[in-house]
Amino acid sequence: MTFSMKLTPKIEAIFWGAIGGAAGLAFVGFAFGGWVTGGKAAEMARQQTDKAVVAALAPICVDKFRHSKDVEANTGKLNAISYSWEKGTYISKGGWATLPGGDEPNSGVAQACAEMLSNLAK
Repeated sequence: MTFSMKLTPKIEAIFWGAIGGAAGLAFVGFAFGGWVTGGKAAEMARQQTDKAVVAALAPICVDKFRHSKDVEANTGKLNAISYSWEKGTYISKGGWATLPGGDEPNSGVAQACAEMLSNLAK
């Protein structure tokens, strides 16, 4: 038994118009309306979370650096480094970006800490 559904020309035009309208709305929404997929939204949320964590923890790193032994010598070494990424590496290796309860330094915190310390020296 075959089933075929015949649409009247008016209904068919409405049907194709609805499909075209939905496709056009999706295009405009994603291209210009700021719509994002679930995966993109999760990635954006992760990036914002990482930024917030760095912003909250970098001052703790600065405080640890400024209250460490040999702060003058460490400041001199930090200021002698010319590249910003090397300053972040210096902070990481010094342990100032390793936070209580952590085993590894946070590279984002180390970089932000180095920038903050460099700005304090100016």
